[in-house]
This record gives sequence, structure tokens and C-alpha cells, in this order.
Amino acid sequence: MQSIILLIDTILSLYTWVIIAMVVMSWLLAFNIVNVNNQFVRQVQYVIFRLTEPVLGPIRRVLPDLGGIDLSPVVLLLGIFFARNLLAEYGPRLLS
Repeated sequence: MQSIILLIDTILSLYTWVIIAMVVMSWLLAFNIVNVNNQFVRQVQYVIFRLTEPVLGPIRRVLPDLGGIDLSPVVLLLGIFFARNLLAEYGPRLLS
């Protein structure tokens, strides 16, 4: 059972980095630092979009429209941190 808890914690940790990469990529694209016409940049953007949009889409529908500010990654990261803390707190209790 401890292996499953560690696996879930690792997946949540990796997904945190994917969310951070999505935010950084959106900033780089918004300020024209990277070019979307580059094939590698387009592929990275596509992969990150496919990994994050199924989770961020429903959060965006619930949050109010704030113009050009997207707070859905912040809400998702708070949820991930909360879930990881729950695993750390209640994971050992599940094992006993």
C-alpha cells in the first residue's frame, strides 16, 4: 500500500512541474520570446496543452472571468498541494 501512496505522490509532483512548464510556456509565447512557427516549440506546446487542458478546462469554467488573467493553474496547484498533504497525513494511517 505504501508503494501506491508513493506512486500517487510522485505523479502529483511531476504534474506540478507540468503545470509550471505550462505557465512559463504561456508567458514565453505571450511576450514573443519563442516562436510558434518552430516545430519543436509547437510540439512542446501541444504536449503540455494535452496534459493540462483536461484538468484546467473545468476549473476555468467555474472561475469568474478576470480578463486576461488565468488563475486556474494557481487553483490547480493549491489542490495538488492539498492532496499531497492529505496523502502525507493520512497515508501512514491507511497502512496500519
